[in-house]
Amino acid sequence: QVQLVESGGGLVQTGGSLRLSCAASGRTSLYYTMGWFRQAPGKEREFVSAISWGGSSTYYADSVKGRFTISRDNAKNTVYLQMNSLKPEDTAVYYCAAATNRATFQSGSWGQGTQVTVSS
Repeated sequence: QVQLVESGGGLVQTGGSLRLSCAASGRTSLYYTMGWFRQAPGKEREFVSAISWGGSSTYYADSVKGRFTISRDNAKNTVYLQMNSLKPEDTAVYYCAAATNRATFQSGSWGQGTQVTVSS
């Protein structure tokens, strides 16, 4: 199993930026697809972004495309989510996840989440 710890959340105004980090420990491996998900109050958890083990492939939800950028530093066992032009609808708890591929996130490893609040 891989342990994941998110950081970098906080309160920001509309149009602002935040960078989330997810540090992995335990049985880390280069062969993990990493992803970010979020859950807003009263809503189901939704996919935000994912990155392949080598970093060559990235995936984004339509709602964040062009505003968010996912990246990873395998030497540091860390994945990042740079969030720009934030909107109030981006307010949610953001979770980091690790899986062998994008289809298996549900059964993968998850962090505890970090709160992002965007004020209008």
